Amino acid sequence: MTVRRGRNRDRTAAGRSDRPVAPSSRRGLRPATIVVHGGDRPDYNAGAVVPPVYFTSTYRYPRRYSELVGRSKAYLYSREENPTREGPEQLLAELEHAERARLFSSGMGAISAVALSLVEPGDEVVALEDLYGGTLELLRSYLAPRGVGLRWIGPDELAEPDRAFAGRSARLLWLESPTNPTLRVIDLRRWSRAAHAVGALVVVDNTFATPLNQRPLELGADLVVHSGTKYLAGHSDLLCGAVAGPTRLLDRIDPHFTLGAPLDPMSAFLLHRSLKTLALRMARHNENARTVAGWLREQPAVARVFYPGWTEPGDEPLAARQMSGRSGMVSFSLRGGRDAVRRFLKRLELFQVASSLGGVESLVSVPAETSHRRLSREELLRRGIDDGFVRLSVGIEDPADLLDDLSNAIRAAR
Repeated sequence: MTVRRGRNRDRTAAGRSDRPVAPSSRRGLRPATIVVHGGDRPDYNAGAVVPPVYFTSTYRYPRRYSELVGRSKAYLYSREENPTREGPEQLLAELEHAERARLFSSGMGAISAVALSLVEPGDEVVALEDLYGGTLELLRSYLAPRGVGLRWIGPDELAEPDRAFAGRSARLLWLESPTNPTLRVIDLRRWSRAAHAVGALVVVDNTFATPLNQRPLELGADLVVHSGTKYLAGHSDLLCGAVAGPTRLLDRIDPHFTLGAPLDPMSAFLLHRSLKTLALRMARHNENARTVAGWLREQPAVARVFYPGWTEPGDEPLAARQMSGRSGMVSFSLRGGRDAVRRFLKRLELFQVASSLGGVESLVSVPAETSHRRLSREELLRRGIDDGFVRLSVGIEDPADLLDDLSNAIRAAR
């Protein structure tokens, strides 16, 4: 929520006296209202309905440096703080029901800052096998060689979180839900409870769901991370990462933030603008993806459909309980393997072949060749990613046109 102050309150030229957080009084508003009004702060921006972009690298100090002493907040340098970035940070904190949020220059910037801030050599990280490829690469190729132990949770272990921590002293649990790219729904409440029992912190990547469909902090997680490049920005025109959670943990992450990974002012402005339509966009993404997933289940050329709640028989009750919407991601496996996939991709017209997701336009990718290309064939198959595996990011177009496009491509694949 915006913390309002009177216009006569003293502020130095170097900044104001404190940083607003997201207090509980605005949480009575519904998300579709929060995305429009959250973080605007017109009282800080000459009454502007649309916050301006602060293109400045530095800020003027007060006449006496001693005036800064004891202040909990002062603008000094845009690598550390910029007013344009604070608006969408505050808005994201409100949406995730977090005390604070930080915006980074990319999703991997946010993920790296969290991992480097919270674990040290000798610690153990427990993580799903079914994670975004960049997160897997960070854990395996950067943290593990530097003395961080890794314990992987396979698909067959998802129903037994207590067993995963039995006799262990993990420092961090890393989860995604829905997972990338097989869209399994993870019981965040049960896994958080099991991790906390051994003193581990819980980080949940909420990129696919967004806070409009799922709020991990309310389910027991300690921190939420996002690739804001995806649904939060939603227009495939900027890179962004985000972390949201309690101040005590964000304070630990801040030193890595100031190493050089903050979101630039123009991207922050575009992100804030995009967030105002997040509720509208996600409603259409949710609806279109469910329509596409249901249609794919009826196609003889499709061997299997992956969709939150449908991937495994026991996922539906959990997804219904944990998520208010299923987001815009659908994966499926084509009969005929790689040759069928190539014919399918070549015939598509509306779905664009691209490696990202979450934009207003529909995209299609082959994870084995993009996000998970560094995994061996054996590792891919263990995760359910076979030669016919395709991932869709379903956009906000008319669903009838999307089904026509997919129908033509599937006929070509046969």
